[in-house]
Amino acid sequence: MESANPYIKQYPELLKGKKVMYVHGFGSSGQSGTVDRIRTVFPNAEVIAPDLPIIPQEAMALLQDLCRKEQPQLIIGTSMGGMYTEMLYGYDRILVNPALQMGDTMKEHGMIGAQHFSNPRQDGVQDFMVTKALVKAYKEMTEQCFAGVTPEEQNRVWGLFGDEDTTVNTIGLYSEHYTKAIRFHGEHRMNDQSFMHSVVPVIRWIDDRQAHRERPIIYLGVDALKDKWGKPNSSAQKTIRKLLDNYQLYFVAPAPADSSYYAETNQWLYDYVNVPAWGHTVFTNQRELLYGDYMISTDEDWTGMANQLRFGSDTFKTWDDIADYYSRLGGQ
Repeated sequence: MESANPYIKQYPELLKGKKVMYVHGFGSSGQSGTVDRIRTVFPNAEVIAPDLPIIPQEAMALLQDLCRKEQPQLIIGTSMGGMYTEMLYGYDRILVNPALQMGDTMKEHGMIGAQHFSNPRQDGVQDFMVTKALVKAYKEMTEQCFAGVTPEEQNRVWGLFGDEDTTVNTIGLYSEHYTKAIRFHGEHRMNDQSFMHSVVPVIRWIDDRQAHRERPIIYLGVDALKDKWGKPNSSAQKTIRKLLDNYQLYFVAPAPADSSYYAETNQWLYDYVNVPAWGHTVFTNQRELLYGDYMISTDEDWTGMANQLRFGSDTFKTWDDIADYYSRLGGQ
């Protein structure tokens, strides 16, 4: 059954039969709105979302024990939960706005004193106290971050960092140890849009890799995405989101003559495509040599190996025409 929420879409085939563990942020619980999103979007996944003890050492022990017992295929941690998730080595993990310096964050944002859990907890406790001793315990815990980073771990961890996050800013620290650091359009707290547009594409990449799933490849020429004012063509962004459901997308631009063009193109893709373009951008002056299934571009004399859909032609005048074509193909 589809969600009544206009921003939420369900993916019954993604994470099907898999266990996903969610690690919540500070002052929250396993009953947070993010847990509801994960369960709604991936209805055939089993979601494990424990309430974490306030004492960091106790929380870490609980998470490590759960990992041993449940063997989750994916762990998603947000904020403080991202800090814990980083240290759960041996699993595919997504860290969203991770508070990798949690003790400092608590001091900077005046968290010392009486606090109230933002979501109900199974033990019924709704109030707690943050002391200087507790802040020290969190600082000691974060000092253990990155202790188990290996090349294999670097390939299993994705860091997502909101470009409007005013609570934590750890992308620099994270990037000193991991290679997959992605900025997304969003704040510290995820909402439906940032989850669907930023987290779900990464989950799809991870699930495809785990399942050894190869999707048909579509190359999208940046020339077909931009209008004459440098803005996205009408329905281009909406069509990209639809194509992501069934295809592996790559965004193609001419090889730059200078660094400014490279930077401008990457900035444009960051602004208007965002996470799906990360690691999926190709700069080349010989796009006809690209091996794939489809090429969407404005080339009039296409001789490449991929089947071309020429944007602006009588058949594909608009991105809505392209979306209709692929909807009839049904993912082929």
